[in-house]
Amino acid sequence: MSAPIRLAAEDAWTLGLNVSHNGAACLLHGDRVAVAVQEERLTRRKYDRIAGASPSLAVAYCLDAAGITAADLTAVGVSVQGAASDEEHDVRLNPQLRRAWPRAELVVTGHHRAHAYSAFATSGFSEAAVLVVDGEGSPLADLRAEESALAGIVERGWETISGYVFRGGEIRCLFKEAVAGGAWMSAQRVGLPSFGSLGGMYAAVAQAIFGDPLDAGKVMGLAPYGMPTIPVDAFFTIRDERLVFESALSARFAQTLRWPHDRETAQDLAASVQRALEVALLELCRRLRRLSGSANLCFAGGVALNSVANERIVREGGFDAVHFMPAAEDSGVAIGAAYEARARLAGGCSSIRIASDAFGKRYAPAEVREAAARVGCTVDPESHDVFDAVAEELAAGRIAGWFFGGSEFGPRSLGQRSILCDARDPEAKAALNGRVKHREAFRPFAPAVLAEHATRWFDFGDTNPASSFMLRVLPVREEVRGLVPAIVHVDGTARVQTVGEERGELRRLLMKFFERTGVPLLLNTSFNVMGEPIVETPDDALNALLEVDIDLCVIEGLMCRRPAAIASVLDLHPRTTITGYDLHAELTLGEDRTRPLVRSVSYSVTTPFGAVERHGSYGIIPILTACDGRRSGHDVLEIINRTRTTPLEPDEFVRILAGLRREGALRYAPPA
Repeated sequence: MSAPIRLAAEDAWTLGLNVSHNGAACLLHGDRVAVAVQEERLTRRKYDRIAGASPSLAVAYCLDAAGITAADLTAVGVSVQGAASDEEHDVRLNPQLRRAWPRAELVVTGHHRAHAYSAFATSGFSEAAVLVVDGEGSPLADLRAEESALAGIVERGWETISGYVFRGGEIRCLFKEAVAGGAWMSAQRVGLPSFGSLGGMYAAVAQAIFGDPLDAGKVMGLAPYGMPTIPVDAFFTIRDERLVFESALSARFAQTLRWPHDRETAQDLAASVQRALEVALLELCRRLRRLSGSANLCFAGGVALNSVANERIVREGGFDAVHFMPAAEDSGVAIGAAYEARARLAGGCSSIRIASDAFGKRYAPAEVREAAARVGCTVDPESHDVFDAVAEELAAGRIAGWFFGGSEFGPRSLGQRSILCDARDPEAKAALNGRVKHREAFRPFAPAVLAEHATRWFDFGDTNPASSFMLRVLPVREEVRGLVPAIVHVDGTARVQTVGEERGELRRLLMKFFERTGVPLLLNTSFNVMGEPIVETPDDALNALLEVDIDLCVIEGLMCRRPAAIASVLDLHPRTTITGYDLHAELTLGEDRTRPLVRSVSYSVTTPFGAVERHGSYGIIPILTACDGRRSGHDVLEIINRTRTTPLEPDEFVRILAGLRREGALRYAPPA
């Protein structure tokens, strides 16, 4: 058996995997990211997990996009949010990667350590301090001895906060805080869960208000509507430089608090937890600045997506320069795992500042035309300047899907997979929230602005006027707020994306719009609807064009439109893609302590990136049986309603069809 390669050459391939929720894969070519993608973009299931021992669509996507096989890999880096020793996470058992061994080196990395590598390696700093803050990382038992010892005595502890410094290509952990396993946030579904970490604190409030701990972004958007009436020390106190979380607050909110009921209480709770988070982060920054001696800061972990807190770090954190990892949440761990694996072979970690996070594959115009033909969308002639034509459409008040280049890696749409509209329209925010995104009216939208005009519209103070990854919230200058009301939040701020040369197509469109209107910015939101991942393929984008109320979609320079005869997806002819089901029945304990029989189905679907197993309600069978490609959606709805005591409304049935389409259980076809 040959020994693993020890030299990471410039043309070496290194695969990185994040094995947790929001699973992802990253492929380095030399010391640069060649391709990276989240599993959810391919399976179309938000926050989808991957397991190290099982095949994933993200791995297949990365290898295919790079034109290599597992046999070409020099190293594989894996980070597990869980016990790395569990057999389900052993990548050596993964049939996708069997040809990688024994040639490739396997490097297993702690969760926070991988976050730290992802932030430093993409910063361009020669040396830097790195702060990692999230809900919960790896168990201390899986960490190197020098890291786990810094956490103090925590029975069966898991990391929650870590401070590192990179210097001379080497990483050193300076401090670490931890919480007992599972105590980052309690599992209670009623009231405010107890919490034991900063990420858990914010997630607990999201659970209390919105019923989902992953809705932290909603809490941040709601906070400016309230007042921080709850003192910081009700959330935590600082003892011996460590955060000690309090439990009394959970008792105060013992009853379920669901938006939009009791708005004032919810708004004040959101404002209070936001203030508490900012206080904690600034204290951690001061501690890290003192211990590291570095003037540069990199910030990663799910909490680093809190753009309001980020702005306070830029202005008050005590560092001269700050880099926010754009994929700060767990998908970015795949990048960090890859960089540590490469560093082990190369003898140190390099750092290259990324100007763009467009790490997905690019689709050819022929693929766009084929996708349009499949669903019956029309494609405008290519004789005109598409940038000028779209600028005209936007200036006239229309909403456009915008799809250019490789997809963004992480949670933000930055001009590759975006929905764009004119921020001058005072009704645009309500239209997008109601017609397109189907989300709460209080949630703000972000502007994309030409970088050279940013300071005219937004107040950067004396900081670096750059926010290329939409991770800073800035005041909109008072004198221009009335000109672009759609992107101004209730507190007069906006989460800004500055657009430079690196965003070629988006920049060209902004320049055309500026020439036409005198306004150098557009409202930019993610190309998806609430509850689904951002679109990845031309098919995803065109199906979204059919399902939501946008006016046009530009894909790789081709302007696509919904046919005039198609007012709704019910005018199309859905066809099931499923050839067989496995039926399941189980007794479950109901609220009345009875055990009703619950029937479900499982089935396999084929995606462009591989097969996926699905599970669904038994009730989808009659719907999919009626979706034979010969009937319209209206006909299918009529058939289904014949057997129902309470008929489905058309809008409700559209949502059901859209869900089945995203699951891959059916496809739309134009009328014959």
